[in-house]
Amino acid sequence: MPNLTTVLNEEIRRLARKEIRAQVGKTQKQVAEQRREIAELKRVNTELNRRLNYLESQEKKRLKEPAEPKVIIQQADGTTEAGSTARFSPKWLAKHREKLELSAADYARLVGCSPLSIYKWEKGESTPRTAQREALASIRGLGKREAQRRIELMD
Repeated sequence: MPNLTTVLNEEIRRLARKEIRAQVGKTQKQVAEQRREIAELKRVNTELNRRLNYLESQEKKRLKEPAEPKVIIQQADGTTEAGSTARFSPKWLAKHREKLELSAADYARLVGCSPLSIYKWEKGESTPRTAQREALASIRGLGKREAQRRIELMD
């Protein structure tokens, strides 16, 4: 027959282990949840830093670019109107949109107008106003990646 003290010590150890496991289990679950939250916050922080760096580089480029020369148009009645040297061609617009592989809706978001305007401009049914011509001139040199980034930033 086993010694009573030995049996009693084993039972105390067993109960103590059970209690420790119950307490540690709760803590382990909390630690795992906090680690998941920290990992998600790190991912968000990395994405935000990437976007910030992109925007800073774009702003630096914009500030380095010289201002587009303006042309003052003298009208017949003696008034003057500030115009832009930006030219417009329906063929160019269609080719540029095709080159960027953008829908009319996405291209319109870049320019700041409606998709219907883009269709009409491409067909030559209408021509853009001065503000839209300047917007078209500003996106003239965009590549596919740059256009996609700008659209993503607008979302």
